[in-house]
Amino acid sequence: MTVAPSPAAASAGSAAAAPASRTVARVVAGMPAEDGAGVRLTRLVGQPRLPDLDPLLMLDRIQSDDPGAYIAGFPPHPHRGFETVTYLVQGRMRHRDNHGHEGLITDGGVQWMTAGRGIEHSEMPEQTDGLLFGFQLWLNLPAAEKMREPWYRDIPAADLARLTPAPGVAVTLIAGRWDAAEGPAPQRSTAPFIADVALAPGAAVDIPIPAGHAAFVHPFAGSVTLGPAGEGERVHDGWLAVLGEGAAVRAAADADAPTGARLLVVAGRPLHEPIAKYGPFVMNTRDEVIQAVDDYRAGRF
Repeated sequence: MTVAPSPAAASAGSAAAAPASRTVARVVAGMPAEDGAGVRLTRLVGQPRLPDLDPLLMLDRIQSDDPGAYIAGFPPHPHRGFETVTYLVQGRMRHRDNHGHEGLITDGGVQWMTAGRGIEHSEMPEQTDGLLFGFQLWLNLPAAEKMREPWYRDIPAADLARLTPAPGVAVTLIAGRWDAAEGPAPQRSTAPFIADVALAPGAAVDIPIPAGHAAFVHPFAGSVTLGPAGEGERVHDGWLAVLGEGAAVRAAADADAPTGARLLVVAGRPLHEPIAKYGPFVMNTRDEVIQAVDDYRAGRF
């Protein structure tokens, strides 16, 4: 005989099945900065208020309708010891490096570049429909992989995973898993999770961030409330919320928001290794950084 569970038992079962929502540990304001040949941007991670969030080393936001803010781009420059992930919400970025790779990422596309033991490349931005808008994330490599062969891949927008996990929610998944969907990014020791989440006014969703991962949410349109229902913290466009522990984070857009909200959600498995940074080189020790500078000057990249 099958006995139906009582309402109380059913409610308890539902609560047990729901993911434990992360809360906001701190909120950080972006810092105006310049990089490359005078490109004006906002630095969210990799600045004095948030030097890094192991293994997430840097996040830059570039957004301008003024070509003078970025037209000189990022002329040839070196990297060693980490990966760059460039996501263009709108615009184009032309890439060329000293290992023979050349490509163009366009609206909604991603470039994933593993610098490894060393690469020199250039990145030249362009507008589409009068706007350049995108992000670049620096993702650390473990010590055992810092000297691996460089690797590069353009991922067009059409190849990114798309899903609608709740009413009024549209997700573009770059890296990691969300239910049965998997982003096309390469498999890495840091097991990154990267998603662009769009919320219609009043929409809410539980974003499945792997437990133990360091994570942040950056609203880049509108405002969002992050955390358990009734207990969340409101975070506005341009700020970055560092998340506490948990298996997911609940995100909700204001019901009276004219256009809802849009979020960049990033997480990675911490490496728990020393970090030695010097400009475009990220190693584990000062001596390794000095060696990287010597190798680059000697033409060994």
